[in-house]
Amino acid sequence: MANIEEKVENLIKSDVENLGYDLFDVVYEKDGKDFYLRIYIDSPNGITLNDCERVNNAITDKIDEADYIKEMYFLEVSSCGLERILRKENQMKKYLNQEVLVKLFKPFNGSKSYIGLLHAINPSFITIKSENRNIELERKNISQIKTIYHWENQERNDEKNENNG
Repeated sequence: MANIEEKVENLIKSDVENLGYDLFDVVYEKDGKDFYLRIYIDSPNGITLNDCERVNNAITDKIDEADYIKEMYFLEVSSCGLERILRKENQMKKYLNQEVLVKLFKPFNGSKSYIGLLHAINPSFITIKSENRNIELERKNISQIKTIYHWENQERNDEKNENNG
């Protein structure tokens, strides 16, 4: 499936960027009995439903014509969200020194999940800084890396804006 994701990403990347968006990720997966091609886009101004519709309209025919996917699937275009799943090297590099949640397939030092700053990455390991210590985690044991959005900080900012307005 990764091959399909790479092909689709290469096919549509310039179209998405020409519309003014960043192509964050392309995920092709089976969910229940159905297959989904999920296109995640980003923008410094955020993503609206209209943005998703613009991208969808720009890429649908191109993906169909390329015919990379033989089975029936659903195309979804959406924002990558506030908490982002980091699957690729360039995504991890972008979020270095930011707080992440790392979930593991097998426990390491008694835990299957760690929260800390994404401190370093290499082909075999990632290092997170948690409670003033570095924790090296094998990449082959990582099931998911996800950024963490602090909702309480947003609530404080919203309160400040209300009081200043």
